[in-house]
Amino acid sequence: MSNDIPTDNELPQDAASGADVAANDGSQPSGQDWQAQVAQLSAKNAELADQYVRAQAEMQNVRRRSEEEIAKARKFAVESFAESLLPVADSLEAGLHHQDQTAEQIRAGAEATLRQLKSALERNKVLEINPAAGTKFDPHQHQAISMVPADQEANTVVTVLQKGYLIADRILRPALVTVAAPK
Repeated sequence: MSNDIPTDNELPQDAASGADVAANDGSQPSGQDWQAQVAQLSAKNAELADQYVRAQAEMQNVRRRSEEEIAKARKFAVESFAESLLPVADSLEAGLHHQDQTAEQIRAGAEATLRQLKSALERNKVLEINPAAGTKFDPHQHQAISMVPADQEANTVVTVLQKGYLIADRILRPALVTVAAPK
């Protein structure tokens, strides 16, 4: 049985020190080669450990910045909506300061203020749900208050008692309606 690795008995002894001396014919690494490999691997290990620590710190920074941005978004989410309502508040205050107005002037001011309010709501994607008479009843957008006999198809809207509103395709408030009863 031939073995490339010499056994302890086959290694020559250094006469001066009594230590085993391996034949360095290039087939086996010397002690210096092992030390160089260990040093190289230790350096690589230290580099990878440093990269890991830096990656962990970066992830913590990203998480912290994300949490701060979310907190700011929540805190100031209504800022643009509030800005669009300020002209409505200004119009209402201006209308209250004028003491000697006729009923027609008060009505015209209220209509103008209502237009401002509707415009502000639309700019902020708050849309009315105001189904026309005869519209099929939709339980996702309408809330039936009562069923009434009517000369129209059953389960259709007869009257709207209160408009509903959507905000970004989500029901803010369903429209309150009366529905045609089956005949």
